[in-house]
Amino acid sequence: NIEFKTSKDQVIFEKNEVVKDDGTPYVVYTPYSNKWKENFKKIQLVHYNSEDYLAQIALHSYPFLNLKEIGFQKSTIQVTPYDISNDLIDNYEATRNFPAMNRTSYLGIYLRFGAVSIRKMVAKAIESQNETFFKELIWREFFMQILWHFPHTITKSFRPKYDAIRWDNNEALFQKWCEGQTGYPFVDAGMRELNATGHMHNRVRMIVASFLCKHLLIDWRWGETYFASKLLDYEQASNVGNWQWAAGCGVDAAPYFRIFNPTEQIKKFDKDLEYIKKWVPELNTLEYPKPIVEHKEARERCLKIYKEAVG
Repeated sequence: NIEFKTSKDQVIFEKNEVVKDDGTPYVVYTPYSNKWKENFKKIQLVHYNSEDYLAQIALHSYPFLNLKEIGFQKSTIQVTPYDISNDLIDNYEATRNFPAMNRTSYLGIYLRFGAVSIRKMVAKAIESQNETFFKELIWREFFMQILWHFPHTITKSFRPKYDAIRWDNNEALFQKWCEGQTGYPFVDAGMRELNATGHMHNRVRMIVASFLCKHLLIDWRWGETYFASKLLDYEQASNVGNWQWAAGCGVDAAPYFRIFNPTEQIKKFDKDLEYIKKWVPELNTLEYPKPIVEHKEARERCLKIYKEAVG
């Protein structure tokens, strides 16, 4: 008979607060975003002075366990401070896709653990008038409400016919992907960054996810699980939503025939190899592995397998 109460705190709109006029959920981002903004105009952002209660919290008499007593130890990974400076937000569109520039906000981990207020971050986005930065915050809530309405997507594709895909699921190739030893520099740099820091640049996340699902034909759930074990900013709704986006089986997903060419992606987003050489110092030496699959063959195989499953 213990009462359990929940409260809304880490989102502006939760569960079914942003739905279609008939009460059904949105499964495409743009109309959801439009309705989100429409609803937002009708509310007032409230600032809660949680700092005022710190003294009272410090007076507790509960015997808390330390990290060691519950089976953990302090990580050596240093968490990057978040950046919501005017300079970063004003130049967000121009810089966010280039990992070598390191011009992302790093807000993910702070939002995920409630270390910053989503209300303050939305207020900052509105103040800066940067639509792209604002939309990223709405994407977060879009995936959260998707998981609320469609909890089966944790283990099954949002689009059921995609569960008929005959994944190859080669464990040896999966291990090479995990370790950043695929012979594709952009993919390897991203996976090595993830393993070393618990972080991966957003553009690179798309590249490595597409490579796993489309080039290696490995089930998106394997990648989602690996990311969950490594990402400091891991948050289930976004992780599942974005992995299904990459595999083409989720809501508002990339079409299955959109297959990133990892080599062409270098030309677009790291042409000077600055990011890649940071994480793949043995590039262009005999120590660096040859590609584990050939791009054209892998692409054609992917299209064939997907067509057999989804038509």
